[in-house]
Amino acid sequence: MNDTESGIYEWAKENAEQNGYKLNPDYDIVVQAIKGLAMHKIENGEQYCSCRPVPEDKKTAKELICPCTTRAKDIEKRGACRCALFVI
Repeated sequence: MNDTESGIYEWAKENAEQNGYKLNPDYDIVVQAIKGLAMHKIENGEQYCSCRPVPEDKKTAKELICPCTTRAKDIEKRGACRCALFVI
């Protein structure tokens, strides 16, 4: 992992713990999600959700900054957020 990915990984672990979630136990899913978040951070300046394209509309894009606005609802429904980084 590069420095950006390592920083996002540490943030994700802390954020999951603070919100009563865990990171997905499947290492490959975590790595894929972290790499996507890092790519968006480098390319777009924010760690947008890795499983969705970044919309041009700034208001909509803001809703997709990880953790996205649908994380809690997705986890409640499916047991994981859409990209499966965060799980119960």
